[in-house]
Amino acid sequence: MNAAPAARFDYLLTLSRPRFWLYLAGPVLVGVAFGAGSVPELVTPRTLALFGYFLVPANLLLYGVNDVFDRGVDAENPKKDGREARYGGGRLVPTVVAVSFLLGLALFPVTPRVAWPYLAGFLLLGVAYSAPPLRFKTTPPLDSLSNGLYVLPGTAAFATVAGAHPPLAALVGGWLWAMAMHTFSAIPDIEPDRAAGIRTTATVLGEDRTLAYCAVCWLLAALAFALVDPRLGALLLVYPVLVVGIRRADVDVDRAYWWYPAINTVVGTALTIGGLTRIVPPGAVLP
Repeated sequence: MNAAPAARFDYLLTLSRPRFWLYLAGPVLVGVAFGAGSVPELVTPRTLALFGYFLVPANLLLYGVNDVFDRGVDAENPKKDGREARYGGGRLVPTVVAVSFLLGLALFPVTPRVAWPYLAGFLLLGVAYSAPPLRFKTTPPLDSLSNGLYVLPGTAAFATVAGAHPPLAALVGGWLWAMAMHTFSAIPDIEPDRAAGIRTTATVLGEDRTLAYCAVCWLLAALAFALVDPRLGALLLVYPVLVVGIRRADVDVDRAYWWYPAINTVVGTALTIGGLTRIVPPGAVLP
């Protein structure tokens, strides 16, 4: 691999936000674990296609569109110095975004119709969040509300495996969780966004009230999941408790923000294991 292709690969890898890959692919694992009725249903060409798409191409789509249309704003955003890519123009990213969108469309022929609304919702919201004319990210509270899109890979996976829609309470709980996660992640951007004249839920509320908003959304998410299973609700309570802890300990949100990929991975793993125990009881595999 010569220098130019290697540099392009490194740039696209950074643009795709590897720390956040499981934000889209993780819900697929949870959806499959709770939707499957037997071990053979867990790993199939369909579930592998969904996991593979939402692991990398979907992230390239989501963040590629974001970076193209945020080019002016990102010039002043310190998060782009090292941990995230700063789009500098050219055809590479738009081309990759178009290919990623087409790969998303390719999922429709290999999934049942019950999953199509969730796939379509992800593709539409993923683009409309950042791209004109809708550009939800600059219209509070639609910026927060539209980020329920992160739960759609999981609901599509559940519907694909189970052949039915997921419980409404789980969908509502997941949507509220994603709203809170998105708005929490917008707190480090408050000052750059204000400097660029961009309005978001976080810039309107300010840091303290945004933290309160996130805590309420996460608490409601826990209550919604408790309607599905009290154990799920208890697990999701970790999020509002963390917000209270961050506020009381006066931890810088810019620092706490980078804890959440690990926190979400642990919670997602617990959810997935919980779903799998429906199929394989722990006693069947433990000595």
